[in-house]
Amino acid sequence: MSRTRPRPDSLPGRLPVVIALLLGAASVAPARAQNAAAAAAPGAPVTEGNPVLPTVYYIGDSTVRNGSGNGGNGEWGWGDLTGEYFDSTRVNVVNRALGGRSSRTYLTQGQWERVRAALKPGDVVIMQFGHNDGGALNDTSRARGSIKGVGDESEAIHNFLTRQDEVVHSFGWYLRKFIADTRAARATPIVASLVPRNIWQNGAVVRNHKDYAGWAKQVAEAEKVPFLDLHEIIAREYEKIGPERVRELFGRDHTHTSLTGATLSARLVIAGLKGLPGDPLSRYFSARAADVPAAR
Repeated sequence: MSRTRPRPDSLPGRLPVVIALLLGAASVAPARAQNAAAAAAPGAPVTEGNPVLPTVYYIGDSTVRNGSGNGGNGEWGWGDLTGEYFDSTRVNVVNRALGGRSSRTYLTQGQWERVRAALKPGDVVIMQFGHNDGGALNDTSRARGSIKGVGDESEAIHNFLTRQDEVVHSFGWYLRKFIADTRAARATPIVASLVPRNIWQNGAVVRNHKDYAGWAKQVAEAEKVPFLDLHEIIAREYEKIGPERVRELFGRDHTHTSLTGATLSARLVIAGLKGLPGDPLSRYFSARAADVPAAR
């Protein structure tokens, strides 16, 4: 994929806004996604807010919701900073992402079943996985890896961690499972590519188009569902503002963002959603989203 940078007037929020974020505008209290119960025990039921309204669900890992979603460890996921961009009188926004989960363990540990059981016609599920899928298929510490690629390969294992028999599938298989279940509930699936890490090479952010970002796109295209290319949208913005300032957007490592970084990512998520064909969530955006140009 070409790494040609978009024109300056196409970058969401433009440089003055980005600089303001980097210099401390993110000290303003974040508008979090609804659903205070999202930090509850794994067995807790999903809280949907107003039951008569449609719900936008986020599912994913710690880059979407970090820890309990309150910044207690100094790190934030983008999903907890998007609330102000949606009109709460028209839609619920529920962040059900959970740190440490891969596409596989989000399913096998029961998080997906709680979301699936709550889905109703008109809901939307935005799924972003990949950061944790590259781990081991079987070990005694995490056992969360999925088979690489988008094929139908599977491997039967006796899970050393859970001490249960399990059939492990490909990354693409798990995404297709989430898509199929969402459609069965007459809800809308949106596949997102994983957000980029703060890793640079020759002045450019290192891309993952040959693996998880690319595989997410392949699944979205094959299943004919909207594809939210957060990997490329955010990487291009990082390259615009440069590695020195981007360093300030991250916490203890090159993966997890600070409040400032998650605030920027949240704005770019909205830009990406507005750039999808047909702008499918346009009727749910708040006045705050009006000044966010669609990503190109």
